Parts: sequence; structure tokens; C-alpha cells
Amino acid sequence: MADTSKFTVPGLTLDDGHRVGEALQLRLHALNDLQLTLKHVHWNVVGPHFIGVHEMLDPQIEAVRGMVDETAERMATLGVAPVGTPGHLVAARTWDDYTLLRDDTTAHLAALDLVYTGVIEDHRGVIELTDDLDLVTQDMLISQVGQLELFQWFIRAHLESTSGELSNAGAQRESEAARAATRTAAASGGVAAGATGRAASKTARKTAKRAARKTVR
Repeated sequence: MADTSKFTVPGLTLDDGHRVGEALQLRLHALNDLQLTLKHVHWNVVGPHFIGVHEMLDPQIEAVRGMVDETAERMATLGVAPVGTPGHLVAARTWDDYTLLRDDTTAHLAALDLVYTGVIEDHRGVIELTDDLDLVTQDMLISQVGQLELFQWFIRAHLESTSGELSNAGAQRESEAARAATRTAAASGGVAAGATGRAASKTARKTAKRAARKTVR
């Protein structure tokens, strides 16, 4: 069986149509991988912010699944057979498998931030490729990137400090991003706990002094 048809969309040469369709194959793999990774995180987050993160991910999963279908159907429209099998995905992908299992919400979000960065950057690469070839496919990819960047912002909002810095800044690997964000969260928690403790001690001292004054009277 042929992987390509003997046709493509009107207005494109057969070679150009198939070139665009073939460029979408790795985007299809990336989106399939992303929706599986998001669901994996959805099942494995733990910690105080569990329910917020757990529920935040479901709409992202559904939207990315829609992108998978949209991308595959665009490939077929261009005359290229979309491949969605797990074995082909693993053999063709240029990225490593997601590494975190059961972990804190902060760790997972820090790792997911890197996942989204990789998908978005590679999507933008195909956007550039389609600039002179196929504006219809480019429009689809631009729309997808807009949604993906919005989802990444939702995730980054959990990692951003009030000064605008990300707790996983500079990390190159998911495990490294997770550790950096977890350390920052622990340090912030320690400062907050220390401040709370000092405030409580101060209040306790004032209460003791007031009690002492009442006793003297």
C-alpha cells in the first residue's frame, strides 16, 4: 500500500502538497505524545494543589486530542497517510519519554513547561516551512500554537514568582526542571513558615505581657 495518494489539494503541486503533509507527521506524533503525557500527569500529581492541577489538565487534554485529529485529517487531505501507531511514534520521535511518575504538582508543572516549549518550538518550525507552501496548513498550525501557548501560560502561572521569574528557569531536562522548582517552592515555604512562626511568637509574647499586666493589677 502506498503512503501517499496521487493527488493533493488544489493549488499545490503534488510534490509540495506531499512535502507539507509529511512535515505534519512529526507534529502528529508530538501532539499524540503530548495528550498522553498530560493524561499521565493528570493521574500522577499529588500534593496540596492536586485538585486544581488535576482539573486544569482535563480541558488541555481534550483540546490537544482535537489537534491530533485535525492534524491527521489535514495530512490525509494533502494526500499523505497519517500514522498514529505507538511504535511509529516511538521510533520517529526526536525527544525522550516523559520521566516523572508520582510526584508533587510543582515538579510535574515544571517538567510540563519544558514539554510544551519543545512542542511549540517545533510547531513554529513547520509554520515557517509552510509560509511559502501552504497558508491553509499554516493557519491550522498558528491556531494550535495559540492554544498551546495559552496552556503553557496556565502552567507557568504556578511557577512564576511575583518578580516574574520562573522557578525552573535555565533547566534543560524535565527532571532538572522538577528539582529546581521543588527547591524554590520549599525555600519559599520555609520563608513563609518562618515569618508565620515569628508572627505567632510575637503575638504569643504580647498575649503573655497583657496577661501579666492583668495579674499585677
